Amino acid sequence: MTNDEIYMRRCIQLAMNGKKNAQPNPMVGAVIVHQGRIIGEGYHVCCGQGHAEVNAVKSLRRTALSELGAGATEMQIQEWVYSHCREAEIYVSLEPCAHFGKTPPCADMLALLQFKRCVIGCKDPFAKVSGRGIQKLKDAGIEVVVGVLEKKCLELNHTFFTFHAKHRPYVFLKWAQSADGCMALKREKPEDAALQVSTPHTQMLIHKERSEYQAILVGKNTAYLDNPSLTVRAWVGNNPLKVVAETHKEIPHLLDELYQKGIQSLMVEGGRKLLDSFLESGLWDEIQVEIGTENAGENGIAAPQLPHDCVQEEFELFGHHFLRLFPKRI
Repeated sequence: MTNDEIYMRRCIQLAMNGKKNAQPNPMVGAVIVHQGRIIGEGYHVCCGQGHAEVNAVKSLRRTALSELGAGATEMQIQEWVYSHCREAEIYVSLEPCAHFGKTPPCADMLALLQFKRCVIGCKDPFAKVSGRGIQKLKDAGIEVVVGVLEKKCLELNHTFFTFHAKHRPYVFLKWAQSADGCMALKREKPEDAALQVSTPHTQMLIHKERSEYQAILVGKNTAYLDNPSLTVRAWVGNNPLKVVAETHKEIPHLLDELYQKGIQSLMVEGGRKLLDSFLESGLWDEIQVEIGTENAGENGIAAPQLPHDCVQEEFELFGHHFLRLFPKRI
């Protein structure tokens, strides 16, 4: 592993700290290296607040004070920061922004500080950035390297990239099924017995995942029979926006409506018909299936058929088997 990869891996670790509060902005981490030593770090903590690069530069003040001593003047601290930046490399998991949003452009700040080198994990697909940040750095005479651990940096913000590339939310299909392949029991009214596959322990995982999505979708039949709250009551975090689809035929329109509202991620917890509509149209990005240990019996409704041409992962959790599937990327 090269030094660039080591420092970029650290950027990714830092970026993950913003998983809860950075959205709808991407998670980003930044590391400042001077003569082989990390002297500053930062990540995007919360939407509307300082970006990773800004927080990394701010952290240089602590390093300066540790080297200069508590009695250092403000001028001495600033001189230390500026002199070290000119000799330093900055690593960022995502291309520095080049536009004025809720904060000023990070690319302008890096250019002003005259970093010797900037190593970027991946380009930003957002139309107002998309290469402009890289060009600003090059125009300022900074050496720029792009694409270090690019795949991992892209995976870090898969919802953000899907939203901007496909003009729809990232769609996560989720269901639980019995050992004999059923996801529900045949029911006509709410008081009819329902199939319970998840355990209190595996529900914690589901509620954790809910907290990471901006919206959650069910069909009108599920809403009528179960009246689900769709909250994160078994975890800590924000409840997703609850959306009910009146008919599976409206899915493309619904996704476009969510896109227009800026919803970047959607979890689908509906019934068989709703899930099949996403699968048949190809409008999905990830599938998760929880497989329980009990059978549903003759009154069970079969779970959807899993797509064949996919990347599949498997894991065990609290005695239940889980499958995760992703479309193959060409």
